[in-house]
Amino acid sequence: MIFKTLLAKFPASPLWGLHFELPSDVAKLFIEGKDRRVICKINDQVCLHCALMPSKEIWFVMLNQQVVKKLNQPIGSEITVSVEKDISEYGMLMPEEFKEVLDQHPDADHYFHALTAGKQRTLIYIVAKVKNSDSRIRKALAIADHITANKGQIDFKLLNEALKMYNKM
Repeated sequence: MIFKTLLAKFPASPLWGLHFELPSDVAKLFIEGKDRRVICKINDQVCLHCALMPSKEIWFVMLNQQVVKKLNQPIGSEITVSVEKDISEYGMLMPEEFKEVLDQHPDADHYFHALTAGKQRTLIYIVAKVKNSDSRIRKALAIADHITANKGQIDFKLLNEALKMYNKM
């Protein structure tokens, strides 16, 4: 489904910021119960695995600064969005390095898959946002060791320290 919308920013909101709205009839085509995961391609430039977010009578997709920078368009400008249902296992692409680490560490794999879908995506994002393959491997190993040592619990402060330590290796 392709439609045009505006790059927007919620006024005076400390939590919500850059986004684009979807027509309600378009959003409803992709909502299945609690599953609102979609893949959006914006201006044929940026592809996002994301969730449709509700706000009163509108639906929207949040955008971070990196995405807006790639688009190189001012707030208020028109964008073209292509939306399709995200049928991937995790709601985003799993980096090969992380998958391989989990395959080689059965306990970490068990604990990872016992986490909520949102926590799984957070850990996948931590690994995926790095461009260098060696760095992705180190992050994946740090996460695997952390969730194994903590029996599936995540302490993000301790995980952050572990990630820093593994980066120095």
